[in-house]
Amino acid sequence: MAELDIRLYGDPVLSSRAEEITTFDSSLRTLAQNMLETMDAAGGVGLAANQVGILKRIFVYDCSPIQAGLRGVLINPVWTPLGEDMQVGPEGCLSIPGISADTPRHNRVFVSGRDVEGRPVGMVASGLLARCIQHETDHLDGVLFLRRLGDADRKAAMRTIREADWFNSAG
Repeated sequence: MAELDIRLYGDPVLSSRAEEITTFDSSLRTLAQNMLETMDAAGGVGLAANQVGILKRIFVYDCSPIQAGLRGVLINPVWTPLGEDMQVGPEGCLSIPGISADTPRHNRVFVSGRDVEGRPVGMVASGLLARCIQHETDHLDGVLFLRRLGDADRKAAMRTIREADWFNSAG
């Protein structure tokens, strides 16, 4: 397997909507394994395909250190909130190093999609996994978590990004 390069804030692929996956083959399984390896190496709990420059609707996740057994791959995800209960907590992104901000998300969601073999899957998620599902699905829709922040927090995050070495050396 191979680690993939994580795209950073400012890369147009991060603001592009990913396309549905219709072919479930060995190349998709390899992509999923490479994404898991990349996420693990970067210390993340989730990684969407457009974060590695691929506009396909697939993300990987690993919330198992906090919620046992919650590691996997979700393809063509669709989620809906379960109830109106919200959570506000720290959220970061592998594509925006050094930025973390309290971000509102639904506390419980139902998500459906496919596994790497194309079989239908669905689950109820809460807490960190619910946050991860919403964050990674946002990526697949071309939305970064910064858009979920209030004005003051978003401005502070943007100021930090503009001053970051990784951002200034990207161009």
